[in-house]
Amino acid sequence: MNMFRMIALSAAVLMGSLGLHAEEDLKTLRFGIIATESTDNLKATWGEFIKAMEDGTGYKIEPFFAPDYAGVIEAMGSDKIEFAWFGNKSAMEAVDRSGGEIFAQTTDVEGNPGYWSLIIVHKDSPYDSVDDVIANANKLNFANGDPNSTSGFLIPSFYIWARRNLDPNKIFKSVTNAGHEANALSVANKKADVATNNTESLRRLQSSNPTAAENLKVIWQSPLIPNDPFVMRSNLPKATKEKVRAWILSYGRVGTEEEIKAAQDVLSRTSSGLGVFNYSSNHQLIPIRQLALVKNKISIENDGSLGDSAKKAQLAEVEKQLADLQLFKEMLEAGK
Repeated sequence: MNMFRMIALSAAVLMGSLGLHAEEDLKTLRFGIIATESTDNLKATWGEFIKAMEDGTGYKIEPFFAPDYAGVIEAMGSDKIEFAWFGNKSAMEAVDRSGGEIFAQTTDVEGNPGYWSLIIVHKDSPYDSVDDVIANANKLNFANGDPNSTSGFLIPSFYIWARRNLDPNKIFKSVTNAGHEANALSVANKKADVATNNTESLRRLQSSNPTAAENLKVIWQSPLIPNDPFVMRSNLPKATKEKVRAWILSYGRVGTEEEIKAAQDVLSRTSSGLGVFNYSSNHQLIPIRQLALVKNKISIENDGSLGDSAKKAQLAEVEKQLADLQLFKEMLEAGK
């Protein structure tokens, strides 16, 4: 039997035993959704999933939206939401600052093991590469991602700007920060010349606004990014954690053929076009933490305001953190 199906079946059995913990359980769960699109679009595309979760778990599920990623991170830290869909970068902030813990990982409808960060321009743009954009940056308006976005900010910050020792805020005519949909529409409508995006968001735009999508041209694609995590508050009652995890891992995997197909169709219509969920943990963040540390290291090395001793001390600390992460990663891999 497929390993993930075994997990899902075990989860389904577990759900039937949770009545023993009913006195510890919650009645309502607030579900945070990061601002990749407008709130109206997010409400529409996550509505079916939320209703399915209510029917499957018995909880009342209240969606929580904020104008930016930070709002969802802060909501978890102040116990205003119980669980949330995050990108990897925002999940790292939620784990480190807001008492979150990763419990599941998304897949996409095509079965890809992850997704890709993109740099996009208008289809009529004369620029066909990042180097073309950089050469003309002083006359271009750059629509950067939310600072807590993995694909919209962290990945291009490392792979494009840090590796070239460049600061977008210093080289472009103007820089703004927004979600994927807003940035894509800015480029499609020629209000911005270049923007960050990702393959999931672009696929969604091709469905929701094909005219805008047809006006976009991809000029850069990143290495693979691990799929998005689902994060819950670590201080939730045990019964709540178990029931949420069990339902998430079984949804789209367990049931009759018709039930499984219907669930997978619902997932495909969410804002990111999801497949079924896999088990995950905070260990998913290791490569993202490594990227963030290397980006920080490059920033320290290029900081002309730091004295030699301060720079040396800060670099030594970053190197130690990188070494510790690598050792931990190797220990995990050896234990598989």
